[in-house]
Amino acid sequence: MDALAEDRVKKVVCIKAAQVGWTEIINNTVGYYIDRDPASILVLQPTVHMAEQWSKKRLAPMLRDTPCLAGKVKDPKSRDSDNTIREKGFPGGYLAIVGANAPSDLASRPVRIVLADEVDRYPLSAGSEGDPLTLAAKRQTNYWNRKSLVGSTPVDKESSVVYREWLASDRRRFHVPCPDCGHEQHLKWAQVHWDKDERGEHRPETAMYACEECGSLWTDGQRWRAIAKGRWIAERPFAGVAGFHVPGFLSPWLTLQDIVEDFIASKSWPTKLKTWVNTVLGEPWEERGEASDPNQLRQRAEPYNDDNVPEAVRVITAGVDTQDDRLEVTFVGWGDGEEAWVLRHYVLPGVVGEPELWNKELDPLLKRTFTSETGHRLLCRAVCIDSGGHFGAMVHAFCRARPSRKIYATKGIGNDHRGSKPIWGNSLLRSKNSADRLWAVGVDSAKDDLAARLRILPKAGERAPRAVHFPLPDVLSVDYFEQLTAEHAVTEFNKDGRKVRRWKPKQEGARNEALDCFNLAQAAMLSLPIRLSKPSLIALPETTPERAEPEQKTAEPQAERVTAEPVRPIARPARVGRGRWNSYR
Repeated sequence: MDALAEDRVKKVVCIKAAQVGWTEIINNTVGYYIDRDPASILVLQPTVHMAEQWSKKRLAPMLRDTPCLAGKVKDPKSRDSDNTIREKGFPGGYLAIVGANAPSDLASRPVRIVLADEVDRYPLSAGSEGDPLTLAAKRQTNYWNRKSLVGSTPVDKESSVVYREWLASDRRRFHVPCPDCGHEQHLKWAQVHWDKDERGEHRPETAMYACEECGSLWTDGQRWRAIAKGRWIAERPFAGVAGFHVPGFLSPWLTLQDIVEDFIASKSWPTKLKTWVNTVLGEPWEERGEASDPNQLRQRAEPYNDDNVPEAVRVITAGVDTQDDRLEVTFVGWGDGEEAWVLRHYVLPGVVGEPELWNKELDPLLKRTFTSETGHRLLCRAVCIDSGGHFGAMVHAFCRARPSRKIYATKGIGNDHRGSKPIWGNSLLRSKNSADRLWAVGVDSAKDDLAARLRILPKAGERAPRAVHFPLPDVLSVDYFEQLTAEHAVTEFNKDGRKVRRWKPKQEGARNEALDCFNLAQAAMLSLPIRLSKPSLIALPETTPERAEPEQKTAEPQAERVTAEPVRPIARPARVGRGRWNSYR
């Protein structure tokens, strides 16, 4: 706000974390120009709906309750009022509140002050007019004393508008002095440290900030006191644009424990980690390298096969991909922390349009029994079959005849500009026959997830949440790993001119059946009522004691309960009072 009031500053850019008071800065700026320096003001929100919500929920209460603004904007109920939801008149100027998706609103008036909120959520083009931010800037051409305020939580580095604008500024960062050595530094995630217990479990409550110069550890209180003594330092010469980076470390509402807990909960999930980087660090998301080289994956073979399933496997699911001349099936075992073991990949050649292949080849295969290292028999618990292609009717007929076996007809749904689709969305899609049930699978999200999984490299014989294990070399075909890594992520423009991130084959015509089958098997796992996503289930004690009573009992190991078939509970009101919660951590 101070920079915006300086005569030599024409534009202020802020790349920021979430919930750091940005909306109040916009509100205060509007209030300042209405009260002290009347001007034509344009507030630009991502959509018309968001513009109206800001007007009603944020602006109207400020105009009503701030004494110096009371009465300057007429009552919207008066007959000659020029006060509407998206138009506010006041002595000496007016306020227009528009959506970046409405080109007519952007091109219809000259304005001196432009306040652009959440610019990374803007469409790439306002209709056919072009970049909304550039259109708004063109409205200021006639004013020598024009001002612009641009801010947003960033999204993707490749397409981030606020990051582009910040790079063109003087790039100011907030430097704070070390309480011990006095060295000034801007706060970085790399300097946050915390402990682990003897079992290797994270202890976020021990998180502290380490000075990059002397190594002294700061508590939250010391960090906040240092922030109170800090100052902005620019990295580049000033040329009319003041840029500020505001990470969550500067927020008085976030403790280091909060930040570390969010990171631990997000670090193994690409979509959650992206949100954490954007909203906590205030930095744009940049993709790391894609899945491992197929030769490296082949070398990660472990001593197990589908007749000697690792003891850690709790459930088995399958994914089925349909091709013109064959069906392909992958069986995957799942353990605690959603750790995965690829068990076998089958190719069933035949006439896919005839029932014989489905009933005499696929159906018996899905009923096969797997044997664990300890001699337990395991069956496939759920199956997802891709209904895309030319044989959707055969897929629906096969699934319709087996309603009790959790065999689902699915259709892949890609991500779009509105965000990622869940791998298993628990949502039904329309099918030609209203009696058929068609389930959505977020294929781009599944491929993102698998790419992250393949980057996890557990040591031989060790467990690792969300890691993918591969069986003995002779179990999988020679080209299995080529198919598993056949695609890579690219950013492209959709029909609306928006940038979206999608997965495409690395080479034209490359086979990807192994990739599709694994993703379908994962969707089948997520469809089950059993939840394996908590890594803490890996290190459970063998027994959990009951509270001290004359005859002390022990609970069964949690791992055994996870393997049990989920059964609908029977209501017994008279016994409810005997229940209690057990803590496993």
